[in-house]
Amino acid sequence: MLPYKFERTQILPVNIDIAWEFFTDPRNLPLITPPNMDFKFLSEPHIDTYAGMIFCYTLRPLFGISVNWTTEITHLQKPYLFVDEQRFGPYRFWHHQHIFKEIENGVEMRDLVHYLLPQIHFTGLVNKLIVAPRLRRIFDFRQNALQKLFA
Repeated sequence: MLPYKFERTQILPVNIDIAWEFFTDPRNLPLITPPNMDFKFLSEPHIDTYAGMIFCYTLRPLFGISVNWTTEITHLQKPYLFVDEQRFGPYRFWHHQHIFKEIENGVEMRDLVHYLLPQIHFTGLVNKLIVAPRLRRIFDFRQNALQKLFA
């Protein structure tokens, strides 16, 4: 089965260095995560992001069910790209690219997520009716939060 794909692009009215500093500091994740997901770190995250960095947290992605999630930063090309991958968590596969490009009057930030769900019956239907819409709502919240933070 091919991974599902989710993309989102947003223009932020800041320079690339400010965007990079914000997004590579895991402590900012609670600011851009919907409050009902109850995001909590299990240990204090390292401030300086680096390839190989691992951090663990809990959140409630669906139906209020708490899950542990372990993320590894697998690629980092300052200030243009970093990739986080789920090592343990609710997905069978999760690969999230954060791509930054300087543009006139700001920075274009692009999220490209590839993911696979656990193998269950009707996985395609579960993605279409539950997971993909939920991802859109999460990234909608994030987009609105970022507009307010960088207004």
